[in-house]
Amino acid sequence: MKRGRPNIRARVQTLILDNLSSSQTPLTISTITRFISKNLERKISWNTTQKYLQELVEANKVQAIQLPHSKVEKKIGLTVYILKK
Repeated sequence: MKRGRPNIRARVQTLILDNLSSSQTPLTISTITRFISKNLERKISWNTTQKYLQELVEANKVQAIQLPHSKVEKKIGLTVYILKK
């Protein structure tokens, strides 16, 4: 049995998966960061959320969707995330 408190990676990744599973629409990194900060009751940076989301994408648990830019044609816009089916 592991001892001590769980590391932040496990807690944040679990919260990311919970948030994505409860949402019907794809979410941005900023939305996920606000949700995590609220549940952990401490400030989590945007970069931390992006890093753990990227790990989940590489583990095939989360899917990243690139949206087109809203004003400039042929340019990549926002990236949104959904739970992989």
